[in-house]
This record gives sequence, structure tokens and C-alpha cells, in this order.
Amino acid sequence: MMCTPASIPSRPSACARLALASMLALLVGGNAVAETLNFDNAAAGTSPEGWTLTMTGRGEPKWTVEAESTAPSKPNVLKQSGRATFPLAIKRDTTIRDGFVEVKFKAVSGSEDRAAGLVWRAKDANNYYVVRANALEDNVVLYKTIKGVRTSLEIVGRKGGYGVSAPVSSGQWHVLRCDFAGSRFKVTYDGKQLFEVEDATIADAGMIGLWTKADSVTLFDDLTYGEIK
Repeated sequence: MMCTPASIPSRPSACARLALASMLALLVGGNAVAETLNFDNAAAGTSPEGWTLTMTGRGEPKWTVEAESTAPSKPNVLKQSGRATFPLAIKRDTTIRDGFVEVKFKAVSGSEDRAAGLVWRAKDANNYYVVRANALEDNVVLYKTIKGVRTSLEIVGRKGGYGVSAPVSSGQWHVLRCDFAGSRFKVTYDGKQLFEVEDATIADAGMIGLWTKADSVTLFDDLTYGEIK
């Protein structure tokens, strides 16, 4: 199949996935396999198949597929509207050590927190890496969660501090991405590389997923992930 720029629409397609996989392969010198999930095959009000909808800590998370007129790829999104320490949605059939994960998100509301996060190398609901953007704090931070305890990680080339300041406006769609290989993680937000982190705590392959915090009401769409083979 020949894919030209004009043939690749804004909505993910076979051409778009092929182009992304080819680009990744060139960047890392290997074969990358990419997949995009837009939640459009599920009925509104239901839970997406193939996911473990859970949390780290306590509470009552609520993950549902919902119709959303502003969705980047209409008609549906995945919405988290419950309340828990860290609501977590894990894609059960993924096992990735080196690759990337990217999602489009919209922070809708939340008085205690207003966050959207990406998870990778998850062993379970208590052990994983997560990078999150926060609309109340206007920053992006990368953490490791080990045995249910979340710890922020230092940025390469900088001592101390807490993530990176970035404008995370509520009610607008943004793009969050992390590329990970070995112990190195590169974070990109709205197309701009923000920082890198070095950490070897979780070295094995694991699942990818989505994350929020506390009373965050957050929409997710076009979850794209790929593995470096």
C-alpha cells in the first residue's frame, strides 16, 4: 500500500499507523509496531474491552466510553469521572519494554486535581512508570510507582526540582507522549520535547495504560503505542 501525505487523514488509519511505524524504525534502527485505540468500537456508557479498570490506593474510579462532540477522532472517548487516589486503566494485552506511548487528553474538571497520565512497564496497579500533565499546577512530571508508593524522578542534567512547567489549559485537547528504551525516558508535550529521565527500577517489559488523580474528570482519545522490536 502506498501512503502519500495527502492520503493520511487526521483520523488514525492504516496509512498513518504504517507511517508512524516506519518513522520509529528509522529513529531507533529497528522494527517498530504501532497501534492506535480511539474507543469508537464500543457503545457509549460501556467499559472498553481488554482493559483492567482499577486504581492505585483507595476510592471509586469510573472509566467509561462516552460520546464526545469535541473528540479528535469522533465519536467516542474514554472518560474517567470517578474519585480515587490514582484511577488507573491498564491495557491487559500489552507487553512492552522499549517503545512509546502517546495520548490526546482533555482535562475537564477537578478541584483537588485535574490530571492526565500515561503509564508504561506496568506490572500491576501498584508498580509502573507514569508521566502526567496537571491543569491545576501547569506542569508535567514523571514518576515511578513501586508497591503503591509514587516518587517523582529527577530530570537528566538538573539536580532537584519537580517536573517541568508547561501550560496545561482545561477544556482543550493536548498531546502527551513518552518514548522509553532501557533506562532512558523522553517526555514530549504538545509536540515539544520537555525533558528526559534516567531510571532503572523497572527494567522488564510491562503493560501500558492511562492514569488520573483524585477528583480529576479527564477525557482520553487516540491512544497510540508502539514497541521497538
